[in-house]
Amino acid sequence: MKNSGLFRFIPAKLPGVFRSLWNCHIYAYANIRQGVTAMLEEFGPNIWIANGSTVTAAAGFRYPTRMAVIRLANGDLVLWSPAELSDELHAAVRALGAVRYLAPPNSLHHTFLGDWQQAYPEARVYAPPGLREKRKDIRFDGDFSDGPIEAWAEQIDFSIMWGNRITTEVIFFHRESRTAIFTDLIQQFPPGWFKGWRSLIARLDLMVAAEPSVPRKFRAAFTDRRAARASIQHVLAWPTEKVLMAHGEPVSRDGRAFIHRSFRWLINK
Repeated sequence: MKNSGLFRFIPAKLPGVFRSLWNCHIYAYANIRQGVTAMLEEFGPNIWIANGSTVTAAAGFRYPTRMAVIRLANGDLVLWSPAELSDELHAAVRALGAVRYLAPPNSLHHTFLGDWQQAYPEARVYAPPGLREKRKDIRFDGDFSDGPIEAWAEQIDFSIMWGNRITTEVIFFHRESRTAIFTDLIQQFPPGWFKGWRSLIARLDLMVAAEPSVPRKFRAAFTDRRAARASIQHVLAWPTEKVLMAHGEPVSRDGRAFIHRSFRWLINK
């Protein structure tokens, strides 16, 4: 696997335990991938999800991966956070339509992007803030920071979560299914996912809270909270019913209220 340059971008000012947690998270996207058992599951009208491989992080921390496929009104497909490309997943995606857009959601979730671009060289690839500098091998056709994407504008909205030293995440909203899509800013691992001392670290970081939560390492990394509040207010304006995330079980109802609870530590200050 190619070195994507992840290790050059570890924030220098994160407090002790959160820096260690950040190291574990970043290594998850640069180590050996385990077997793929991805299958597409319909999540709503014209949106599907696929659970991909589990990646093993430093010190044995394991992270699941997930991608989403959105079919536009004209039949074109948008792939959010492309997972490891397997024959099975490739065939399932092809059966839905033509892959026209690849959407990595932050500067961390890009490990498999090159494989998908090679498989679909005509697909347009949009860069979240910070990813162009890391992936010189990828041909990017646009940037999310440039504003709405004309081909999606009436069907997919997005908000860039500015102000975080770890990564600048693009949060998406699929209008037809009323689904908000988060990547790393909200997480929840099932009971027993981590063992021994890892379970203690995960508990301290709110990775195994009773409800999906913003991990403490990401909270500590928001140094421009005014910008972050403006971004999350944009998200809260969406009529969200459901919420997807890369690392956690989807939320199937009352999505806007759930997002408000997840970010009340930011909104109320």
